[in-house]
Amino acid sequence: MDGSIRLSAADRKTLLAVYRRGADPEHRLRAHILLLLDDEVAWSVIVTLLFTSTTTVNRWRRRYLDEGVAGITGRRAWRAHVREWWVGLALRWVLECSPTRFGFVRSRWTCEAVAVLLWQDYRVRVSRETVRRRLRAHDLVWRRPRPVLGPKDPAYAVKLGKIRALLRGLPAEAVAVFMDEVDINTNPKIGSMWMYRGRQADVTTPGNNEKRYLAGSLDWRTGRLTLTEGKPRQGRNTDLFLAHLDDLRRRYRRYTVIHVICDNAGPHHAKRVREYLAEHEGRVVVHYLPAYAPETNPIERVWWHLHEEVTRNHRCGTITDLIGLVRDWLAADATFPIESDVYADLRLAA
Repeated sequence: MDGSIRLSAADRKTLLAVYRRGADPEHRLRAHILLLLDDEVAWSVIVTLLFTSTTTVNRWRRRYLDEGVAGITGRRAWRAHVREWWVGLALRWVLECSPTRFGFVRSRWTCEAVAVLLWQDYRVRVSRETVRRRLRAHDLVWRRPRPVLGPKDPAYAVKLGKIRALLRGLPAEAVAVFMDEVDINTNPKIGSMWMYRGRQADVTTPGNNEKRYLAGSLDWRTGRLTLTEGKPRQGRNTDLFLAHLDDLRRRYRRYTVIHVICDNAGPHHAKRVREYLAEHEGRVVVHYLPAYAPETNPIERVWWHLHEEVTRNHRCGTITDLIGLVRDWLAADATFPIESDVYADLRLAA
């Protein structure tokens, strides 16, 4: 029996295009088999060249004779569909489970880890590149996640309600500020920047990191920022908080009451702070925000802008130069909007 076939000019052109530029490797193999048969190459040679079998050669020869080119390129092999059941399993692993649950000593999934697990537990042999393509085909991408605080303050609604009531009924002779600390480091935070494609830019770090803490308060009405610089090697401690309260008393002399709204950091609850508040009872009042809720403190957005515009990728060699750059930034823009959806309705009503 003559095992060759006769391709029309149009069919040969189509199969050549599939063989040369087709995205599916199975389609390219089928086209290659048919093109060799059209050239009257012996089946034994085709089997040797393409590392296939005579059964495979005959299958696609008969499929072409029965259905034409459409039977070769219009659908995938049935057994390829059978194997795809593992994709849903892989999606569930990478989206819902930790690799440690399956005995891996790692915190994140890789395509290779998925391929290893598929083979060990289900005897499904796929390459890591196949796993990567299937994940991308289901709109999964490899990128940095967004950090989200897990715990939630059970008294969140009550505490936030009190803060909102204070701001809504704030009398003219009183002032309210949102207070927080921020750390400035000579080791720069890394952010995106312009660079040539394929040539990653360098950001020089000093090696020995120096840190300076700043305490700041954002005026609820005006958006003005009051800043207190910590001393060298002074951390986020009670001394810095008390020094900042003194700066607030000096800046807001004309107000009878200064309401300081801050988070629940340890230094804000220290014994010396309680003694200070008792000494200035009625003049300085501290209110505590819900725990684990940075979105309720608008000054957090000011610190975000500070890092985004000043400290990321900075080229300052010393902490003195960096603090000077921070001062210049604050002097250029002394007021900041209240960027918090939590209080948006109160700002509109004011």
